[in-house]
Amino acid sequence: MKEGKANGQYQQPQHHQNGGAAHLSPFKFAKLFDPEASWDKDQLGDVLHWIRQGMALVCGLLWGALPLVGGIWFVLFLVLSTGIIYGYYAMILKVDEEEFGGHGALLQEGLFASVTLFLLAWVLVYSVGHF
Repeated sequence: MKEGKANGQYQQPQHHQNGGAAHLSPFKFAKLFDPEASWDKDQLGDVLHWIRQGMALVCGLLWGALPLVGGIWFVLFLVLSTGIIYGYYAMILKVDEEEFGGHGALLQEGLFASVTLFLLAWVLVYSVGHF
């Protein structure tokens, strides 16, 4: 690939500068707890998704290590996960859920991936540790 020459030096193409992330705005950790911060739909969806994934991993490892069995623990994970996500966006961030597609869209963000991760961690830890 031939690159353009300027002042006797080779320049890199534009998409290689800044690791290809020149169009992304920096994310500040303090924004996670700031009710005055402005969120776009993708940013809030990503945050809710990763909170749910973290909870799924922690709960799955804990449920498997204790050893808890039965459907009630699965339902408890769903209730905890949904309750924490609702509390986060409604009470901590105080976002208008209608701007992001309503409660259903926000509560569903990352749900299926987190259920998969939760079940995987729970079954693996339980099987390895108790058989």
